[in-house]
Amino acid sequence: MLYRKVPKNGDELSILGFGCMRLPLKEDGSIDEERATKQVRYAIDHGVNYIDTAWPYHMEQSEPFLGSALADGYRKKVKLATKLPSWLIENREDMDKFLNVQLEKLKTDHVDYYLIHALVGELWDNIEKLGVADFLDKAKADGLIINAGFSFHGSGEDFNRIVDAYDWDFCQIQYNFLDEKNQAGTRGLEYAASKGLGVIIMEPLRGGNLVSPVPPAVKEIWDEAPTKRTPAEWALRWVWNHPEVTVVLSGMNEETHIKENLKVAGEAYPNSLAEAELQLIRKVEQRYRELMKVGCTGCRYCMPCPAGVDIPLCFETYNNLYMSNNAGDANFMYAARLGGILGGETGFASQCAKCGKCLEKCPQHLDIPTILESVVEELEGSDLEERVAMAKQLFKKQT
Repeated sequence: MLYRKVPKNGDELSILGFGCMRLPLKEDGSIDEERATKQVRYAIDHGVNYIDTAWPYHMEQSEPFLGSALADGYRKKVKLATKLPSWLIENREDMDKFLNVQLEKLKTDHVDYYLIHALVGELWDNIEKLGVADFLDKAKADGLIINAGFSFHGSGEDFNRIVDAYDWDFCQIQYNFLDEKNQAGTRGLEYAASKGLGVIIMEPLRGGNLVSPVPPAVKEIWDEAPTKRTPAEWALRWVWNHPEVTVVLSGMNEETHIKENLKVAGEAYPNSLAEAELQLIRKVEQRYRELMKVGCTGCRYCMPCPAGVDIPLCFETYNNLYMSNNAGDANFMYAARLGGILGGETGFASQCAKCGKCLEKCPQHLDIPTILESVVEELEGSDLEERVAMAKQLFKKQT
């Protein structure tokens, strides 16, 4: 296992972190705790020392699971990360309540890496007004949390101002070879690192869409490589190639995947990919973009939309539908991410008023209103309200 140092505290973290959002399940949908415990402990025994969870994962059962899985001395072997559900916070007192409940669930007296979860600009503005800086300062002073950070899903301009708004120890961003210009992107990665933050990477495989299934046209390019690697290994190595990256989270739920990722995490040094290998990955990226239904880069120049449509997120979900060929996941994520559940208003494609203002701003010259009509046709449908209700149930407040 390779390790990288967090600049502000000197912690040496395994470059592979265990993400507990996609643990193995039983037939009834509950966590297969026996199997998942063996997986987590196997990873720790083989060098993983960063374990990540959050309040809503597995219908709020991921944290209690980890409280048990990290018994028998395993808690002392790892840095444990969990997150404050920012969208559920209504006042300063809520922050303390959630943290105290999480400590109980996790059966620990402190959280090593505590994040404000899933920030976008509006959510940050709200939670900042409610006193999150005071909460973090006090929790750190009391030893309940050791390091303060945030996870992010908003625009690049919001990312930089959030980085500058508090003395963070680390942050967590979505990053992979298709998301260099999406959300925080490469600029955000480099900006956070320049400020001395450790950077934790989520979605290195874009929710599995970069590895399963692999389109034949993409597989042809991977097969050109003299050094044979799986698509997962190529994608992970691309992220680890960036020296600014501290830890890459993987939602590992198959024993073979854990073993493969552990092997790669013992070899993936920063700046270790040759130029020819980087060129191959760029070819794969381009082929994926050709397969996508929308040539949107996520630049967000089209935003804000006067009608409230989150145009880039609509297009990202639409593209994932065609890249993954998994309608179930795409339909649920559309309802969950655009339904206003994580803060702010809804951003559905059907809200488009065809005002045309986005057409003036798009550097890709996309016919945005027409494409949004296709998004409505394929991702909304008569069961949209039911899907939104399911997502609300998943993210509901229970303290």
